[in-house]
Amino acid sequence: MSGALRPQSLMLTFLGDQVLGRGVRVYTGSVIEVFRSVGVGEQATRSTLTRMVGRGLLHRQREGRRTYVGLTARSEAILRDGERRIWGTGAVNRDWDGTWTLLGFSLPESWQRQRHDLRSQLTWAGFGPLFSGLWLAPGEVDVSPLVGELGLGARVKVFRATADAGMDIAEMIHDTWDVPELAARYREFDETWRPLRTAGAASAGGDALAARLRLATEWLGVIRADPRLPVRHLPPDWPAARAEETFRAVHALLDAPARDTARRLIETVPAL
Repeated sequence: MSGALRPQSLMLTFLGDQVLGRGVRVYTGSVIEVFRSVGVGEQATRSTLTRMVGRGLLHRQREGRRTYVGLTARSEAILRDGERRIWGTGAVNRDWDGTWTLLGFSLPESWQRQRHDLRSQLTWAGFGPLFSGLWLAPGEVDVSPLVGELGLGARVKVFRATADAGMDIAEMIHDTWDVPELAARYREFDETWRPLRTAGAASAGGDALAARLRLATEWLGVIRADPRLPVRHLPPDWPAARAEETFRAVHALLDAPARDTARRLIETVPAL
């Protein structure tokens, strides 16, 4: 299996798996126990929970001597987006209609923090830099929440566009995004997890829940980095479909034993 994963990324996967849509809060002791099996120590788990409460991603409540955490509106929105990316849109963009979202911005030189924040958010949303102040993403992307949150509405202009007939779209994609790096991430994921698909759930080392948390966290990290570039303009051996097939097969393989472990380890109470 691959190396260490960020505790917050694992926590979001755990919450999406065990809390989202269930109307429950989860006992922090259960979280610590599950994370120990993934290789995250108690102190790191507690620190992650505290930071997420401070950032408005978790709601904490005591009942007697026990502490439970539940989702906030903000964390639920993040988890729903991840759920959509994994199970809805998928990794391979086969039905792109030729539309691009173009976003131009002009910020004063002194606004270095705002520029960094905007670029970070645009990258997260699937945009790449066509030129320094002009970014684009395939399809129609609603950037109004992003721009509004950063308070840059007056500095940003957004357009929908199609490329001229003479444009080499494949070349533009390679100039704008690191296509070899995206392909390498898909191949690495597939090479890491395909052996488990062949060997069966027993090879997960006795803890299918921990394996499934690592699996889903790694997969979401891979597809989050991919703006879902149109596959017809990518190399013919594009590895996303094979990697996604491996993800779904291994996830299904681990499902029943992971649920058994979750029932044994995880204590929840109804959300307020």
